[in-house]
Amino acid sequence: MAKAPNGGTETKDEPDGGPPSPGGGPLGQAARALGMRTDGTIFFVSAGLMIVFLALVLLLPEPINDIFSAGRDWIVTNLGWFFILGVTTWLVFLAWVALSRYGNLRLGGDDSRPAYGNLSWFAMLFAGGIGTVLMFWGVAEPISHFANPPRAGVDPHSVQASQEAMNFSLYHLSLHTWAIFTLPGLAFGFFIYRYNLPLRVSSVFYPFLKYRIHGPIGKTIDIFAVLGTLFGLAVSLGLGTSQIAAGLEVLTPLPDDVTTRVLVISVLTAVAVGSIVAGLDKGVKRLSNINILMAIGLMIFVLLTGGELVFLLRQVFESLGRYLESIVGLSLWNDAMAGYTKDGGWGWQGGWTVFYWAWTVTWAPFMGVFLARISKGRTIRQFVGGVLLAPSAFTLVWFAIFGWSAMRIDGIGGDGGELTREVVDDKQVPLAMFEFFSNFPATTLIQGIAVVVVALFFATSSDSASLVVDMLCSGDEEAGPVRQRVFWGVSEGALAASLIVLGGDKALQALEQVITVIGLPIFVLAFLMVFCLLKGLRQERPAVYALQVKEMQRHLKQAEADSLAEEPAAGSADDTDTKS
Repeated sequence: MAKAPNGGTETKDEPDGGPPSPGGGPLGQAARALGMRTDGTIFFVSAGLMIVFLALVLLLPEPINDIFSAGRDWIVTNLGWFFILGVTTWLVFLAWVALSRYGNLRLGGDDSRPAYGNLSWFAMLFAGGIGTVLMFWGVAEPISHFANPPRAGVDPHSVQASQEAMNFSLYHLSLHTWAIFTLPGLAFGFFIYRYNLPLRVSSVFYPFLKYRIHGPIGKTIDIFAVLGTLFGLAVSLGLGTSQIAAGLEVLTPLPDDVTTRVLVISVLTAVAVGSIVAGLDKGVKRLSNINILMAIGLMIFVLLTGGELVFLLRQVFESLGRYLESIVGLSLWNDAMAGYTKDGGWGWQGGWTVFYWAWTVTWAPFMGVFLARISKGRTIRQFVGGVLLAPSAFTLVWFAIFGWSAMRIDGIGGDGGELTREVVDDKQVPLAMFEFFSNFPATTLIQGIAVVVVALFFATSSDSASLVVDMLCSGDEEAGPVRQRVFWGVSEGALAASLIVLGGDKALQALEQVITVIGLPIFVLAFLMVFCLLKGLRQERPAVYALQVKEMQRHLKQAEADSLAEEPAAGSADDTDTKS
């Protein structure tokens, strides 16, 4: 039967009369014949395109590298401003939605309530706020901007350079990054749980496509989303692998080369696949909790043993103030005067800001599903406020402790030290964290713990990512057959390994090139989600007004009850005095 936006119903009827059968056609029949529970078209086309890419990388590495290099240069030069303006627009839009009358709408039926308490929910957001990204860039990014200031007229290693380095680091990895995750998370939660649509990216475009989300247009959107997610995860795994290999070179005789990195990817992918096969969901969750505690332990260790406790605590608050003071300018700065003031221009922003936004947006479907699933029943205002602010607050503390400690060690006001040589001069970014820990007690132990933390993030991320990619193909919240998830787990590892091989000694540069090109179509899709949400919210006006009427009635009833409670009882002293 036809079904409008439910505004509170929990039925499983399809909107707009229901879709055509998503599992039809030869590919759907093939999926059923293999005992799979997925959309055959999305699964096989996504897998086929990924396999074609892997084959091309192995057979034609140099031409493929040249194609992605040229594509990245064109995008950075001509569309870098679009990435910067886009993410800032999303952040403003999310703030408006949260503060508007739509903020009281729930991700689900109007009577639904959160499945998790605030403490558990914030803990899960906290878990999402740290990972290989903060481990990789916590020291490397502040030192990079400290030694090589992004803006002209700032002297390297100066006080101003240190302050700007912290501002840029927070700009890249706090509110703006989480806006990229919050937008699709909100869109997923709104359309999937209020409209009862499949758990796919195409469902977000229901206001414009209607039942065509189940047709060729919708499947094309989902295929792009699956491929973008796979490449985004591959880049993250590649960065984590680079850092693990760098740590192993410090701690063992193993050299940090392509062979070691591929070996690391292979071993950790095997661990992730093993957990998928064994069904160790509870074990993985416990492992994730241990991992988070170890990361927090590292942060506390740096805070207490670096000899700068008071300085770092002061910097937590001062860095927040400077970041808030500069956020508007940073949000719109795209180095338009680069040709008049210095060389580089988009070369710097292409390697940092544009790379970050292109990479992060490929994680958007993965993180969007995660955020929507743990937030069902919450209001839009609760969702946006919690997802934007909780992880950003942790990122602030992480960078204030690691970043300022690193810059103090390297010498504020001096000429730079060993960290500058490793990160900037020798471009050994993965070594930054390990060189940093060499300045602390129990160096070898702490460096070993850091390797374990990154490795655990790798394994648990690969496992959970396999589940999410499988969901994006099936459109179902329930986990598919184990062999489907195993396929995606192996694929993620193979894709990351191929990118490492493609880049060789310049693997990080290759990762930046590939993700910038792959990220563009995903970025466009995410931008269109703003308009889908606007239309969906406007269609919810009756529900908004109903909520306002309910709230007004509740206040009137409460006021009436308070008034009755305050009236003196019949025959009271006050009443007698009045009559007399």
